[in-house]
Amino acid sequence: MTGIDTDAGKSYATGWLARQMAADGHNVITQKFIQTGNTDFSEDIAVHRRLMEIEPVAADRLGITAPVIFTYPASPLLASRIDDKPLRLEIIDEATRVLLSSYDNVIVEGAGGLMVPLFEEYFTLDYIRDRELPAVLVTNGRLGSVSHTLLSLEAMRSAGIKLFAVVYNPYYDSDTVISKDTREYLRRQTARLFPNALYLEMD
Repeated sequence: MTGIDTDAGKSYATGWLARQMAADGHNVITQKFIQTGNTDFSEDIAVHRRLMEIEPVAADRLGITAPVIFTYPASPLLASRIDDKPLRLEIIDEATRVLLSSYDNVIVEGAGGLMVPLFEEYFTLDYIRDRELPAVLVTNGRLGSVSHTLLSLEAMRSAGIKLFAVVYNPYYDSDTVISKDTREYLRRQTARLFPNALYLEMD
């Protein structure tokens, strides 16, 4: 689960999608692969559970659903430097494997957008590509979101990433003229660029 920018609404979309999948009978859990701006807990996991309408699970209490937490609210690259704590992707990978031993589906929420740096020259986009993860892109109707969405879709297409869905978050629909046109335009462009991907709108 990635977004067109930091405030696209990824955490809400992650919890919403998990709730939809659970309602359809899927055994699903969410994971925040890198949490910044917290200490000892993930506020995004708390959002997921609230939207899923479930209590924290054992994996939450054990830190498996949020295996890497940095205290400063910044990119993982900068937050790691500030905390003087190396980012170890193998910890995240192992946590995901543990979750997959108990759940059929794990929705992994990223940090920020696709080009947020994890290391100096390694980005969220690389993490998704290297693990061959199907991606969900969260977008919205704010002015400028069309450009950000198309840039993200083109970046995924160039990297050979499989797009599972574009999720439209209506929270920012303050201008109905812009938001209505944005929804229709992004639906068409998603179908053009990724014919097999879903286009979903949060309710």
